[in-house]
Amino acid sequence: MNNSQSNTPAYSWALVAMLWVVAFLNYFDRNLITSMHDPVVADFKLNDSQFGLLTTMFLLSYGVLSPLGGYFADNYGRKKVICFSVAVWSAVTLWTGFVGSFHEMLVARVVMGLSEACYIPAALALITEYHHGRTRSLATGLHMSGLYVGLALGGLGGFIAEYWGWRHGFQLFGLIGVAYSVVLVIFLKDKPMPQSNSNTETKSSNLFQIFKELFAVRSFLVLMFYFCVLGIVNWLIYAWLPTFLKDHFHLGLGEAGISATGYMQIGSFAGILIGGLVADRWSKINERSRLYVVIIGFTIGAPFLFLMASTHLLLLAIAAMIVYGLARGFNDANLMPILCQVIDNRYIATGYGFLNFLSTIVGGLMVYAGGMLKDAQIDLSVIYQVSAVLMLLASLSLLLVKVQTQKLSSE
Repeated sequence: MNNSQSNTPAYSWALVAMLWVVAFLNYFDRNLITSMHDPVVADFKLNDSQFGLLTTMFLLSYGVLSPLGGYFADNYGRKKVICFSVAVWSAVTLWTGFVGSFHEMLVARVVMGLSEACYIPAALALITEYHHGRTRSLATGLHMSGLYVGLALGGLGGFIAEYWGWRHGFQLFGLIGVAYSVVLVIFLKDKPMPQSNSNTETKSSNLFQIFKELFAVRSFLVLMFYFCVLGIVNWLIYAWLPTFLKDHFHLGLGEAGISATGYMQIGSFAGILIGGLVADRWSKINERSRLYVVIIGFTIGAPFLFLMASTHLLLLAIAAMIVYGLARGFNDANLMPILCQVIDNRYIATGYGFLNFLSTIVGGLMVYAGGMLKDAQIDLSVIYQVSAVLMLLASLSLLLVKVQTQKLSSE
């Protein structure tokens, strides 16, 4: 495929389709383990804190490398970083299916985190290069829907563990990912840049100078706070919701795993379509449209997260998960487009990588803390209620973000 072909509208959407598969594998592979709580704990004789540590170590390594992953994508090409990331984490997924001890699994989770950290900043930056104002939120949201499907089907880990053993899922999807990385090497293309850009723009090779420029933008600091809270809430949901539903509503392991991921992802998928389309169209007349869509989403959705944690009626909890998922879809369709309006586009992957770093480090620590609190007999419902209040406050803080008009006019 030559440069002219990769610069067509058709390829712009083909790119989203290719990366959708990667996004699916990204979240499916990392979240298989969360719905396999009981067999993994029994196999390695773990307590809940140790099981939580598996996700925490993944998130810590994922977070630490995220800024560097974004920096590599900004300076050495999105395609190289994406292909490398997919190949390595898929190989590690395969390895996880053969680990012989808890400590070996910890090492595998760390390596998986390091390799997956490079993907999201590079992929979202590549998508926003191919898609501008009229399609940016929708394209970003459609890509993020791959994460939702990965999360939703990751709940199948409970059924896989019940019928075939917990190792088989890691072995199968590890092989699939390794094969797909070869497909990406052949068909994925970096965005052909106009010749004039190379003469007028230079990319800094100094990571610390880039961070200095980012931290000088007040709106970026607001986004840092928002991402931290988002990371706390998201990862408490990813890691502990199957266990919460199993204990709170007396569900089986497989049913809890599917319920924890499936219903929320249904809402999220609707959210990225509605939130993406609304924000793209609204942006024609209001440069703050993407911010407002996110704020509206969580102003409605956060109280429903609180309701999910408070009710003892399963049907009401399901409805609450769907509504909260809708709000999360509004968010995921618009976060990267918002960042494109706040910071220099030359550093967009680095900036997103740093925000990812903050959210995953804080989120990872809270996953471990959630296990400790559960061991201390503190109900997960209380943890989710507090999370809902924090999410509402964080979304309202986005009112302080100032977008740069020239970013919109250039689109």
